[in-house]
Amino acid sequence: MKKFNIRRLFMLSVAFVLLPLFMMAQTEGGGTNNSGGAETKGVDARIERQKAKRDWKKNRKQEMSDAKAKKEYNKKNTKKTRKRMKKNEKKAKKNNEHRRDFFLVRWWRKITH
Repeated sequence: MKKFNIRRLFMLSVAFVLLPLFMMAQTEGGGTNNSGGAETKGVDARIERQKAKRDWKKNRKQEMSDAKAKKEYNKKNTKKTRKRMKKNEKKAKKNNEHRRDFFLVRWWRKITH
């Protein structure tokens, strides 16, 4: 009767398990064969890039026109509007700093309201 070496048995089992995997990996066709796979991938990638570029240009043009329209709209503010906006900005800044109004202003508001 032959004596079985555990190491040899283990190596053989690993070889039989991994050998089919190595063989399948070599037959996938991903190398330098002349089946034309690389050419079609390059053409498809180029078409995708061109499409992405067109979409980007379209979106960019829309964004720029929106920004321009917003800028024009903001230019239409009258002097009265700008004054009101400045006043509201000061009031908001004061509120964010947790400062109260002048005491006479607070008294006047209590009396009138």
